[in-house]
Amino acid sequence: MNKMTDKSTIFIFIDDEIKPIAEVQAPVSFELDTRKLTDGPHVLKIVSKDPAGKEGIRKIPFEVRNGPAIVIEGMKEHAVVDGVLPLMINAYGKGDQKSFLISGSETPQSIPWWVWLIIIGFAGWALYYMVRYISIAQ
Repeated sequence: MNKMTDKSTIFIFIDDEIKPIAEVQAPVSFELDTRKLTDGPHVLKIVSKDPAGKEGIRKIPFEVRNGPAIVIEGMKEHAVVDGVLPLMINAYGKGDQKSFLISGSETPQSIPWWVWLIIIGFAGWALYYMVRYISIAQ
C-alpha cells in the first residue's frame, strides 16, 4: 500500500463553515490563527476519515478574545439590579506577543469585604490588649 493512503485524513472546520480551513494527513501540527476570527464563542470541529472511510468527529468550543479586554466592577453577569448603579469600566489592549502594553492594563478594584473584616478584627484585638496593658500598668 502507498504510505499516503494508509493514513487518516483530517478536515478542520471553524464554526458551521462548509469548507474546511485545512485538509491534512495525520499526524499533523497545526497553528490556528485566531486573529482572523471575531471575538466571541467559536467551535473547532475536527473530522477524521480513516482509509476505510469511517469518520470520527470532535468538537471543541472555545472563545476568542483578541480585542481589548473589558473589565466592569459594580455588576456581575446575569445580575438582577435596580436603582442607580455605580460602575467602574476599564478597557485595555494586550499589545501583541512581542510587546505588552502596560498602560491601562491594571484595573483598580474596591477592597473586598473580607479584608475589611480582618482589619476590624485586628483593630479590636489590638485595642483589647492596649486596654489590658494600660489597666495592668496602673
